[in-house]
Amino acid sequence: MTLKPNLETKPMNDLSIFITGDGHRMAYRFDGSPDMPVLVLSNSIGTTLNMWDLQIQALSKHFRVLRYDTRGHGASDVPAGGYSIDRLGRDVIELLDALHISRVHFCGLSLGGMIGQWLGIYAPERIDQLILCNTSSFLGPSGQWDERIAKVLQAENMSETAEMFLSYWFPPQMLEAGDATVDAIRAMLLSMQAQGFAGCYAAVRDMDMRRTVALIDKPTLVIAGQYDTVTLPSHSDWIAAQIAGAKLVVLPAMHLTNIEYPADFMRTVLEFLLAPSELARS
Repeated sequence: MTLKPNLETKPMNDLSIFITGDGHRMAYRFDGSPDMPVLVLSNSIGTTLNMWDLQIQALSKHFRVLRYDTRGHGASDVPAGGYSIDRLGRDVIELLDALHISRVHFCGLSLGGMIGQWLGIYAPERIDQLILCNTSSFLGPSGQWDERIAKVLQAENMSETAEMFLSYWFPPQMLEAGDATVDAIRAMLLSMQAQGFAGCYAAVRDMDMRRTVALIDKPTLVIAGQYDTVTLPSHSDWIAAQIAGAKLVVLPAMHLTNIEYPADFMRTVLEFLLAPSELARS
Protein backbone atom coordinates (compact mmCIF):
# COMPACT_ATOMS: atom_id res chain seq x y z
CA MET A 1 0.00 0.00 0.00
CA THR A 2 1.34 3.44 -0.94
CA LEU A 3 1.29 5.93 1.90
CA LYS A 4 0.44 9.57 1.42
CA PRO A 5 3.51 11.79 1.85
CA ASN A 6 3.27 14.13 4.81
CA LEU A 7 5.27 16.43 7.06
CA GLU A 8 6.02 16.21 10.75
CA THR A 9 5.75 19.65 12.30
CA LYS A 10 8.34 19.16 15.05
CA PRO A 11 11.87 20.20 13.96
CA MET A 12 14.79 17.97 14.94
CA ASN A 13 18.01 19.94 15.62
CA ASP A 14 16.96 22.58 13.05
CA LEU A 15 15.82 19.82 10.70
CA SER A 16 12.25 19.07 9.77
CA ILE A 17 11.02 15.61 8.87
CA PHE A 18 9.01 14.58 5.84
CA ILE A 19 7.39 11.15 5.39
CA THR A 20 7.77 9.81 1.86
CA GLY A 21 5.08 8.01 -0.06
CA ASP A 22 6.61 4.64 0.85
CA GLY A 23 6.66 5.51 4.54
CA HIS A 24 10.23 6.63 5.26
CA ARG A 25 11.47 9.69 7.15
CA MET A 26 13.47 12.23 5.17
CA ALA A 27 15.23 15.15 6.88
CA TYR A 28 15.31 18.60 5.33
CA ARG A 29 15.90 22.24 6.24
CA PHE A 30 15.38 25.71 4.84
CA ASP A 31 17.74 28.69 4.85
CA GLY A 32 16.90 32.14 3.54
CA SER A 33 13.82 34.29 3.32
CA PRO A 34 10.49 32.61 2.49
CA ASP A 35 9.78 35.21 -0.18
CA MET A 36 12.83 34.20 -2.25
CA PRO A 37 12.74 31.67 -5.12
CA VAL A 38 13.52 28.14 -3.94
CA LEU A 39 16.84 26.47 -4.73
CA VAL A 40 17.14 22.78 -3.87
CA LEU A 41 20.59 21.36 -3.06
CA SER A 42 21.15 17.60 -3.32
CA ASN A 43 24.16 15.91 -1.68
CA SER A 44 26.65 13.36 -2.94
CA ILE A 45 26.71 9.77 -1.78
CA GLY A 46 28.25 9.45 1.69
CA THR A 47 27.53 13.02 2.80
CA THR A 48 24.70 14.91 4.44
CA LEU A 49 23.01 18.19 3.62
CA ASN A 50 25.88 19.83 5.54
CA MET A 51 28.18 19.28 2.55
CA TRP A 52 26.69 22.57 1.30
CA ASP A 53 27.50 24.60 4.44
CA LEU A 54 30.14 26.69 2.66
CA GLN A 55 27.57 27.84 0.11
CA ILE A 56 24.63 28.71 2.36
CA GLN A 57 25.59 32.24 3.41
CA ALA A 58 25.96 33.42 -0.20
CA LEU A 59 23.04 31.46 -1.63
CA SER A 60 20.57 32.46 1.07
CA LYS A 61 20.98 36.12 0.09
CA HIS A 62 19.18 35.33 -3.14
CA PHE A 63 17.27 32.08 -2.57
CA ARG A 64 15.15 30.15 -0.13
CA VAL A 65 17.60 27.23 0.05
CA LEU A 66 16.07 23.80 0.60
CA ARG A 67 18.51 21.05 1.57
CA TYR A 68 17.69 17.45 2.40
CA ASP A 69 19.42 14.24 3.40
CA THR A 70 19.06 11.70 0.60
CA ARG A 71 17.48 8.47 1.83
CA GLY A 72 20.15 6.33 3.45
CA HIS A 73 22.04 9.41 4.64
CA GLY A 74 22.24 11.67 7.68
CA ALA A 75 19.02 12.04 9.63
CA SER A 76 16.92 10.40 6.93
CA ASP A 77 15.81 6.79 7.17
CA VAL A 78 17.94 3.95 5.81
CA PRO A 79 15.51 1.55 4.12
CA ALA A 80 16.62 -2.01 3.47
CA GLY A 81 17.45 -3.20 -0.05
CA GLY A 82 18.51 -1.42 -3.19
CA TYR A 83 17.32 2.07 -4.08
CA SER A 84 16.72 3.48 -7.56
CA ILE A 85 17.24 6.84 -9.22
CA ASP A 86 13.50 6.86 -9.89
CA ARG A 87 12.75 6.49 -6.15
CA LEU A 88 15.35 9.11 -5.19
CA GLY A 89 13.84 11.50 -7.73
CA ARG A 90 10.32 10.87 -6.50
CA ASP A 91 11.49 11.61 -2.95
CA VAL A 92 12.21 15.15 -4.14
CA ILE A 93 8.89 15.51 -5.97
CA GLU A 94 6.97 14.26 -2.94
CA LEU A 95 8.83 16.68 -0.66
CA LEU A 96 8.03 19.62 -2.95
CA ASP A 97 4.38 18.55 -3.14
CA ALA A 98 4.12 18.34 0.65
CA LEU A 99 5.71 21.79 0.98
CA HIS A 100 3.39 23.18 -1.74
CA ILE A 101 6.33 24.26 -3.89
CA SER A 102 5.53 24.09 -7.59
CA ARG A 103 8.87 24.96 -9.21
CA VAL A 104 12.49 25.19 -8.07
CA HIS A 105 16.02 25.68 -9.20
CA PHE A 106 17.94 22.47 -8.55
CA CYS A 107 21.66 21.89 -7.91
CA GLY A 108 23.00 18.40 -7.28
CA LEU A 109 26.51 17.02 -7.01
CA SER A 110 27.50 13.45 -7.95
CA LEU A 111 24.52 11.30 -6.85
CA GLY A 112 22.63 14.58 -6.43
CA GLY A 113 23.44 15.40 -10.05
CA MET A 114 22.03 12.05 -11.13
CA ILE A 115 18.83 12.90 -9.27
CA GLY A 116 18.88 16.28 -11.02
CA GLN A 117 19.09 14.61 -14.42
CA TRP A 118 16.12 12.40 -13.53
CA LEU A 119 14.10 15.46 -12.52
CA GLY A 120 15.02 17.29 -15.71
CA ILE A 121 13.93 14.31 -17.79
CA TYR A 122 10.83 13.11 -15.94
CA ALA A 123 9.58 16.17 -14.05
CA PRO A 124 10.63 19.18 -16.15
CA GLU A 125 7.56 21.14 -15.09
CA ARG A 126 9.05 21.35 -11.57
CA ILE A 127 12.44 22.75 -12.65
CA ASP A 128 13.37 26.31 -13.61
CA GLN A 129 17.17 26.05 -13.89
CA LEU A 130 19.31 22.96 -13.40
CA ILE A 131 22.90 22.63 -12.16
CA LEU A 132 24.61 19.24 -12.56
CA CYS A 133 27.94 19.00 -10.74
CA ASN A 134 30.56 16.25 -10.98
CA THR A 135 28.08 13.69 -12.19
CA SER A 136 27.39 11.13 -14.89
CA SER A 137 24.50 9.65 -16.86
CA PHE A 138 25.97 6.14 -16.57
CA LEU A 139 28.65 4.63 -14.33
CA GLY A 140 29.03 1.00 -15.38
CA PRO A 141 29.82 -1.79 -15.47
CA SER A 142 27.34 -3.20 -12.97
CA GLY A 143 29.77 -5.80 -11.60
CA GLN A 144 31.88 -3.19 -9.82
CA TRP A 145 28.83 -1.99 -7.91
CA ASP A 146 27.84 -5.51 -6.89
CA GLU A 147 31.34 -5.94 -5.49
CA ARG A 148 31.11 -2.65 -3.59
CA ILE A 149 27.70 -3.56 -2.18
CA ALA A 150 28.98 -6.90 -0.91
CA LYS A 151 32.13 -5.34 0.54
CA VAL A 152 30.45 -2.50 2.41
CA LEU A 153 27.79 -4.78 3.89
CA GLN A 154 30.48 -7.14 5.17
CA ALA A 155 32.71 -4.42 6.65
CA GLU A 156 32.99 -4.09 10.43
CA ASN A 157 32.86 -0.30 10.17
CA MET A 158 33.06 2.50 7.62
CA SER A 159 36.74 3.36 8.13
CA GLU A 160 38.07 1.77 4.94
CA THR A 161 35.15 3.07 2.89
CA ALA A 162 35.63 6.57 4.27
CA GLU A 163 39.32 6.70 3.43
CA MET A 164 38.64 5.34 -0.06
CA PHE A 165 36.13 8.09 -0.74
CA LEU A 166 38.41 10.80 0.65
CA SER A 167 41.26 9.67 -1.61
CA TYR A 168 38.95 10.02 -4.62
CA TRP A 169 37.49 13.34 -3.52
CA PHE A 170 40.44 15.45 -2.34
CA PRO A 171 44.03 16.07 -3.44
CA PRO A 172 46.82 14.70 -1.22
CA GLN A 173 47.78 18.14 0.10
CA MET A 174 44.32 18.66 1.58
CA LEU A 175 44.31 15.19 3.15
CA GLU A 176 47.79 15.60 4.61
CA ALA A 177 47.16 19.08 6.00
CA GLY A 178 44.48 17.99 8.44
CA ASP A 179 41.99 20.31 6.76
CA ALA A 180 38.96 20.94 9.01
CA THR A 181 36.56 20.69 6.09
CA VAL A 182 38.01 17.32 5.08
CA ASP A 183 37.66 16.18 8.70
CA ALA A 184 33.98 17.16 8.60
CA ILE A 185 33.44 15.13 5.43
CA ARG A 186 35.28 12.19 7.00
CA ALA A 187 32.91 12.36 9.96
CA MET A 188 29.93 12.25 7.60
CA LEU A 189 31.32 9.18 5.85
CA LEU A 190 32.07 7.41 9.13
CA SER A 191 28.54 8.09 10.38
CA MET A 192 26.96 6.39 7.36
CA GLN A 193 25.21 3.07 7.79
CA ALA A 194 26.40 0.32 5.47
CA GLN A 195 22.89 -0.14 4.10
CA GLY A 196 22.80 3.51 3.07
CA PHE A 197 25.87 3.03 0.92
CA ALA A 198 24.59 -0.28 -0.45
CA GLY A 199 21.17 1.11 -1.32
CA CYS A 200 22.65 4.06 -3.21
CA TYR A 201 25.29 1.91 -4.87
CA ALA A 202 22.40 -0.11 -6.31
CA ALA A 203 20.77 3.08 -7.60
CA VAL A 204 23.97 4.08 -9.41
CA ARG A 205 24.49 0.52 -10.69
CA ASP A 206 21.06 0.41 -12.31
CA MET A 207 21.05 4.00 -13.61
CA ASP A 208 21.40 4.62 -17.34
CA MET A 209 20.15 7.95 -18.67
CA ARG A 210 22.36 8.06 -21.73
CA ARG A 211 19.40 7.82 -24.11
CA THR A 212 17.14 10.22 -22.22
CA VAL A 213 19.36 13.03 -20.92
CA ALA A 214 18.95 14.87 -24.22
CA LEU A 215 15.28 15.34 -23.31
CA ILE A 216 16.27 17.94 -20.69
CA ASP A 217 15.11 21.29 -22.02
CA LYS A 218 15.76 23.53 -19.03
CA PRO A 219 18.63 26.02 -18.78
CA THR A 220 21.44 23.79 -17.54
CA LEU A 221 24.87 24.40 -16.07
CA VAL A 222 27.30 21.47 -15.93
CA ILE A 223 30.24 21.81 -13.53
CA ALA A 224 33.17 19.40 -13.79
CA GLY A 225 36.37 18.78 -11.88
CA GLN A 226 39.45 18.74 -14.09
CA TYR A 227 41.05 16.03 -11.92
CA ASP A 228 37.89 14.12 -11.01
CA THR A 229 38.54 10.36 -11.15
CA VAL A 230 35.01 9.42 -9.98
CA THR A 231 32.88 11.16 -12.59
CA LEU A 232 35.45 11.93 -15.25
CA PRO A 233 35.51 15.33 -16.96
CA SER A 234 34.58 13.52 -20.17
CA HIS A 235 31.28 12.54 -18.55
CA SER A 236 30.46 16.20 -17.96
CA ASP A 237 31.56 17.07 -21.50
CA TRP A 238 29.18 14.44 -22.81
CA ILE A 239 26.21 15.59 -20.69
CA ALA A 240 26.71 19.22 -21.74
CA ALA A 241 26.86 18.17 -25.39
CA GLN A 242 23.56 16.28 -25.12
CA ILE A 243 21.53 19.06 -23.48
CA ALA A 244 20.67 21.87 -25.88
CA GLY A 245 22.23 25.15 -24.79
CA ALA A 246 23.93 23.70 -21.71
CA LYS A 247 26.94 25.57 -20.32
CA LEU A 248 30.02 23.63 -19.20
CA VAL A 249 32.48 24.97 -16.61
CA VAL A 250 35.55 22.97 -15.58
CA LEU A 251 37.19 23.82 -12.26
CA PRO A 252 40.75 22.68 -11.36
CA ALA A 253 39.36 20.34 -8.71
CA MET A 254 38.73 16.69 -7.99
CA HIS A 255 35.23 15.49 -7.11
CA LEU A 256 33.79 17.87 -4.49
CA THR A 257 34.19 21.09 -6.46
CA ASN A 258 32.01 23.06 -4.03
CA ILE A 259 34.39 22.25 -1.16
CA GLU A 260 37.78 22.28 -2.87
CA TYR A 261 37.12 25.53 -4.78
CA PRO A 262 34.20 27.15 -2.93
CA ALA A 263 34.73 30.70 -4.22
CA ASP A 264 35.01 29.66 -7.88
CA PHE A 265 32.10 27.28 -7.46
CA MET A 266 29.92 29.96 -5.90
CA ARG A 267 30.78 32.54 -8.54
CA THR A 268 29.96 30.05 -11.31
CA VAL A 269 26.62 29.11 -9.76
CA LEU A 270 25.52 32.70 -9.10
CA GLU A 271 26.53 33.87 -12.57
CA PHE A 272 24.29 31.16 -13.97
CA LEU A 273 21.29 31.59 -11.67
CA LEU A 274 21.21 35.37 -11.34
CA ALA A 275 20.74 38.13 -13.85
CA PRO A 276 23.73 40.51 -14.21
CA SER A 277 21.76 43.32 -12.57
CA GLU A 278 21.13 41.20 -9.51
CA LEU A 279 24.80 40.26 -9.29
CA ALA A 280 25.77 43.92 -9.40
CA ARG A 281 23.56 44.63 -6.38
CA SER A 282 24.81 41.65 -4.31
